[in-house]
This record gives sequence, structure tokens and C-alpha cells, in this order.
Amino acid sequence: MGGGSSHILAKNWSLSSTVCNWIGVTCSSRHQKVAALNISSMDLVGLVPPQLGNLSFLVSLDLGSNTFRGNFPEEMSRLRRLKFLSCSSNELIGGIPLWLPQLPDLQYLLLDNNNFSGSIPRSLSNLSNLETFNLESNKLDGSIPEEIGNLRNLKSLSLSQNSFSGSIRLSIFNISSLQTVDYSYNDLSGELPADICNYLPELLYFSIYSIKLVVCYHQAA
Repeated sequence: MGGGSSHILAKNWSLSSTVCNWIGVTCSSRHQKVAALNISSMDLVGLVPPQLGNLSFLVSLDLGSNTFRGNFPEEMSRLRRLKFLSCSSNELIGGIPLWLPQLPDLQYLLLDNNNFSGSIPRSLSNLSNLETFNLESNKLDGSIPEEIGNLRNLKSLSLSQNSFSGSIRLSIFNISSLQTVDYSYNDLSGELPADICNYLPELLYFSIYSIKLVVCYHQAA
């Protein structure tokens, strides 16, 4: 652990009190198992503990705004109930974990502001419940997979400030639920449909390169 807020955890996370009373821990009322863990902004440093994979009832995990380094432990693939996963603003490295599609209920995936490298795995298209997908400000490259259009429940997609190249995948226009899209500060090319609003009726914001464009607004009847 680091200093500051991490000292609070060192004192509070004690065997003298039950886990469900620890700071950042929320337990389910039915089973009294850890259902949510929020240790964001706690000045934590080091590797992400592989023991997190033992929290089989975990639904929400927020590790954001710390100084976690290294790779995501593969043990986290056992968190089959997980719906929310954030490791925003850390120093994690390596590729986007290939085990992520083993989390079938995942709705929010926030991996922004790290040092992830490589390309987007095509298998992430199997996360059929995903609503928010944020990879901005990493070191990712390669082309954006066409299969991203299979994320039919996606509402927010942010891939800005990476080194993605190739064409803008027209398959995203199959995702009628999309509200925000950010491709800015990449090396993408291609054309957008002139009738983009017909394909994306919920779209509020579309950004490409360094220019932010509001494409259209959807107003409820």
C-alpha cells in the first residue's frame, strides 16, 4: 500500500471486525458475501491481487485511480457475476485480457488511462450485455475489429487517444442503442454514412480525430 487513504484501509481492514463492515466493501443482504468492492482513489500501489478471483459473489469492482502495475491476474476470470469493472487511471500493462469474455454479465468495462498495448481481441464481441466500453488513453494499436458491431446493447464507446489505424468499422452502425462514440486522436480513416442518424437514433455525441462533432440529437416523442 501507499500513503494517505491506504492507511485507512490498513487500520480498518482488520480481523477485529467483519469483512462486511470494512471500508469499500458492500455485502449482499441475503448471503452476506462481498458483492461490491470499491477501493478507488486509495493510494494503492503494486500488483492487482489474484485473490480477488475468490470473491465469487462480486458484482461490482472499482480499482480506479490508484497505482496498480503489471497485468490483470487471470484468476479474475472466475468472477462470473461481475457487471461493473473499472481499473481506470492506473499503470496496468499488457494486452486486453483474453479472459474477459468469460464474464457474461459484464455491462461496464472501464480500462482507460493505463498502459495496455496490442489490439482489441475479437472475442470481446461475445460480451453481449456490455453497455459502456472505455479504452481511451492507452497504447493500443491495430485495426478495430468488425465484430465490435455485435455489441448490440452498447451505449458508450470510447477508443480515443490510442494508435488505432485502418477504416472506421461500419458495423457500429448496427448498434442502434449507441449514444456516445469517441474515436478522436487515432489514425483512422474512411467515410461515415450521410444518414448516420437513421442508423443510430439515440446518438448524442460522435467525435473523430481531434475534432468533436455533435452528430445529431434524439428527442423523445
